[in-house]
Amino acid sequence: MSTHERLAALSAAGVSIWLDDLSRERLRSGNLRELIEDWNVVGVTTNPTIFAGALANGEAYTDQIRDLAARGASVADAVREITVADVQQACDVFSGTWEATGGIDGRVSLEVDPTLARDTEATVAEAVDLWKAVDRPNLLVKIPATEQGLPAISRALSEGVSVNVTLIFSVERYRLVMEAYLSGLEQAAANGHPLAPITSVASFFVSRVDTEIDKRLDAIGTDEAKALRGKAGVANSRLAYAAFQEVFSGARWEALAAKGAKVQRPLWASTGVKNPDYSDTLYVTELVVADTVNTMPEKTMKAFADHGELQGDRVTGTGAQAQEVFDALEGVGIDLTDVFLVLENEGVEKFDKSWDELGATVREQLDGAR
Repeated sequence: MSTHERLAALSAAGVSIWLDDLSRERLRSGNLRELIEDWNVVGVTTNPTIFAGALANGEAYTDQIRDLAARGASVADAVREITVADVQQACDVFSGTWEATGGIDGRVSLEVDPTLARDTEATVAEAVDLWKAVDRPNLLVKIPATEQGLPAISRALSEGVSVNVTLIFSVERYRLVMEAYLSGLEQAAANGHPLAPITSVASFFVSRVDTEIDKRLDAIGTDEAKALRGKAGVANSRLAYAAFQEVFSGARWEALAAKGAKVQRPLWASTGVKNPDYSDTLYVTELVVADTVNTMPEKTMKAFADHGELQGDRVTGTGAQAQEVFDALEGVGIDLTDVFLVLENEGVEKFDKSWDELGATVREQLDGAR
């Protein structure tokens, strides 16, 4: 199977391939368009780390930075203008994909200020502001699935804003995210918004679960514990998919679907493999199933294109088997509630730190241009 055939087969299996990266360099060079045309890429996700890296490398932002500095723009305003400009361009590049897929793919994600993750009202205000600022129907506004984020998700959706719910680690929280989506759609319909244009994905993080649980299994140190290394991330995702199938069936969902609503697809996030002992395509191969998105760093996407194995649907009907993995983890002493709490707190902290780094990078460039 050739490079492009593997990615085409992955798409044919119902997995939407989104790139976990964006830069003005990719946009200007035509690289993003090439990935769409030749590599089956149908969407893009961004985060503050990605933008900070893009700004630190290359000259693509020089003219805009100079203009912002001349206008005396604040760091916050500069960050907003730079990121919105990139996302607008990316949305335009993906407009054909968006139209061809009936608004399901061709999506570009932009994050609300992650320092607002514990503030519902501020998150809603920022989500609506970003939606208006980008002014593209194929935008997804990223809102974290913190306890305070859940009502913000519903409220943003109720205003007609399409949402990428991020930082989901546990199936328990994921169920609350799906509830927030259904509730948001019901409110949107009550507010007179058509449901067909509203789209959402639920970003379920994979590799970070293995990283945290493997560390704890190593600390336990028994043969039984070590045998469970590298199994939690995939099992967790399979349990999430079983929950997805359960929620998006039945009378409540059918009433929304009759009004044009789309399912909130699970998005496998954090799919770059961090442990060199594991296959570099682990979180692609083992999570092949219809109605999902896999957002990959370019390195992971190209690894799959080069040598990934497609073994059919690896998820449907695996819920009981996945639950056995979790039962075994608890049996050797893994406190799963604590694992997911630590991962959420770390996730928020990492995004906060990245946001600070992005601001520092912009400040440095503005100062250099003044």
